[in-house]
Amino acid sequence: MLRGNHPATVDAKGRLKIPAAFLPELRKQGDEFYVTSEDGSLAKVYPMKEWQEIEEKLAKLPSHNPTKRKFLNRTSYYGQVVTTDGQGRILIPAVLREAADLKGEVDVLGSQSHLEVWNHARFVEQEVRGKPWTAEDEKNLGDLGI
Repeated sequence: MLRGNHPATVDAKGRLKIPAAFLPELRKQGDEFYVTSEDGSLAKVYPMKEWQEIEEKLAKLPSHNPTKRKFLNRTSYYGQVVTTDGQGRILIPAVLREAADLKGEVDVLGSQSHLEVWNHARFVEQEVRGKPWTAEDEKNLGDLGI
């Protein structure tokens, strides 16, 4: 299970050093990942096994399903298969790095089965301050038994 926020840096060559806290769990699943996004606001780093499970579900849908096509077009546009190097780094694809402004300080968040990589300022502005916690959120979690 991948959880928590571990700040990191994307270097000048576009490489992200995966935070040490995440490496043991990720290494259990291999050294190959699919790095992508649906909208270019952040990078999602899926262990290849997790991404293949998504692809298997998509394969069961009709090829003309508009949501399937939209999802595949976007995740293909932003996505690339990457492999960790000996130092635990992965390359963030250039088109995604540019769209999500992933350079320098970033936040790497565990999202159960994959990682999310955010520009720090964007994450704080859009996700923390831009989406305040509400009574409706509390109710929804209560309805889910959480």
